[in-house]
Amino acid sequence: MTTQLKIAIRFTLVTTALLGILYPLAVTAFAHLTMPAKANGELLQHDGRILGSELLGQSFASDRYFHGRPSAAGNGYDAANSSGSNYAQSSKKLVDRISGDVATYQKANPSQAVPIDLVTASGSGLDPDISPAAALYQVHTVATARHLSDEAVRQIVEAHITGRQFGILGEPRVNVLALNLALDAQSK
Repeated sequence: MTTQLKIAIRFTLVTTALLGILYPLAVTAFAHLTMPAKANGELLQHDGRILGSELLGQSFASDRYFHGRPSAAGNGYDAANSSGSNYAQSSKKLVDRISGDVATYQKANPSQAVPIDLVTASGSGLDPDISPAAALYQVHTVATARHLSDEAVRQIVEAHITGRQFGILGEPRVNVLALNLALDAQSK
């Protein structure tokens, strides 16, 4: 019994050192050497100041900016509390929130159906992207708030549409933070 206990303790220590310390350090070092931007969270910087990450959604309140998907993560886009709302489709709270969001968006654009990703949260609550349809839906509102033509803003949106990965995986998408930063750069 003592021999087996010693073997079990040694095995636990060795596997902990290998798989819990050395392997994560090796993977992290490899990532930093081969793809440093990804390893550091795809941070977007301007004038030495970190503006956000391409990987995490952010809240934009002004009509001068495109809005992303609603977030159920903590107090909104809180990476420490990443999760969906876990409300069932029949939940009155969920139905009321979605109905309110639809009504708000339809005030600005009553003739078009509101794209679903503008009123439903993602599973993580941190989704940084919206569909091209959701971005194009907001063009008139953003253009009006910035005193730009719809066509000028539409061109910026179309320049920021990312296609399917490898041409087959996922759906076309628009990164909201990158789009809003491009708008700010255009307005200067």
